[in-house]
Amino acid sequence: MQGLLTALGHGFKKWIGWKRLGIAASLFIIAFAITTLVRTLKGVDAAVILTALTEIPSGHIALAALCVIGAFCTLTFYDFFALRTIGKKHVPYRIAALSSFTSYSIGHNIGATVFTGGAIRFRIYSDYGLNAIDVAKICFLSGLTFWLGNVFVLGIGMVLHPSAASAMDQLPEAVNRLIGAGGVLAIFAYFGWLALGENRRELGQNGWKVILPSARLTLVQILIGVVDLTFCATAMYLLMPAQPHIDFLSLAVVFILATLLGFASHAPGSIGVFDAAMLVALPQFGREQLLATLLVFRVLYFVIPFGTAISIMGARELWMNVVVPWQERRRLNGTSASSASRPPPSAPSARTAAPVPQRVKRLNLRG
Repeated sequence: MQGLLTALGHGFKKWIGWKRLGIAASLFIIAFAITTLVRTLKGVDAAVILTALTEIPSGHIALAALCVIGAFCTLTFYDFFALRTIGKKHVPYRIAALSSFTSYSIGHNIGATVFTGGAIRFRIYSDYGLNAIDVAKICFLSGLTFWLGNVFVLGIGMVLHPSAASAMDQLPEAVNRLIGAGGVLAIFAYFGWLALGENRRELGQNGWKVILPSARLTLVQILIGVVDLTFCATAMYLLMPAQPHIDFLSLAVVFILATLLGFASHAPGSIGVFDAAMLVALPQFGREQLLATLLVFRVLYFVIPFGTAISIMGARELWMNVVVPWQERRRLNGTSASSASRPPPSAPSARTAAPVPQRVKRLNLRG
């Protein structure tokens, strides 16, 4: 039996591999979501969507925009926390904030966040002496913050409101409640494992080693993820139609599940996947009204931050690769010109010439 399992394992690695399996899973999620979205949007009236857009109170849109700003401000602490955890305390907060914001906004909108976000992080942090392994550790710890926050909030939400998850995964409420309880228990088990000692908190080998945060710091880590999710879910909640009523925690469960599906798909901006999941899980709302909500949320959370991040990175690259070298060349040319215009030192006159030593005069007279 063991030989059969070993052979199957080798065959899996050789012919399939985790990378190909991940790509296949992403393509399946995207295809299924697009099919579901197309089927759901049949018969939707564009004029009704435009009318629904005007029915969203402008005050709610402004508050949702503030929540999105709060979410991205909280997001900056993902990298800042990771940098302090791996001991890179010389990197200031403003650089961590720049890296978090641009890598998430650009990476999530382009797709394949692990690679695009990692490349942007390396471009920024390499100026501060960080190498590829350091960036990999930052990506790992930032991802851990994200997942800890999601599992904690989603677990509590599925325990208290299992029907919200059932609308999406089509599982019985009792099963969803068990899944939620399992997620919360997994968080507590993780805390217990961290409390066993620092040696157990060390992951990796050889040159790739990372020490996980202590149990006390993990509380901070979870808090960062929870606050981020709370801001995002609140923004969506403010944009939802007033009728029929839905409580905040139920919407948060649906929102987190839809977000996780979007991440798993690696689709640019979770386009199609996130939207289809929300439409399927919230059938009590009119499709036109819900599409109007999703459209406004996508503009606030995806389009505007993406444009801002692209502008920031473009301005930074222009400054570092064009303006700074030009200023340096100008400074060097100015220094060379001032040196060339300075008159050379004149030869010493007879009065100012250095006196000839007496010993040299005597030698000349004798000669």
